[in-house]
Amino acid sequence: MPNHHDKEDEIMTISEVAEYLKISEVTTYKFVQEGKIPAFKVGRHWRVQRSGLSEFIENQRWGERL
Repeated sequence: MPNHHDKEDEIMTISEVAEYLKISEVTTYKFVQEGKIPAFKVGRHWRVQRSGLSEFIENQRWGERL
């Protein structure tokens, strides 16, 4: 039976997001706290849905200034 888990639904940690975007964890936290990267908290830990990163990357591609 094929796996129907969609990569876009994948939940990532701050360190995974930092590695994915090739930026530091400190910068990733900053973007999350400023709302530039959509994230949510599970307990005291931030989590990011991969689909939210696609939007963030598109915004950067079209020249939104950080």
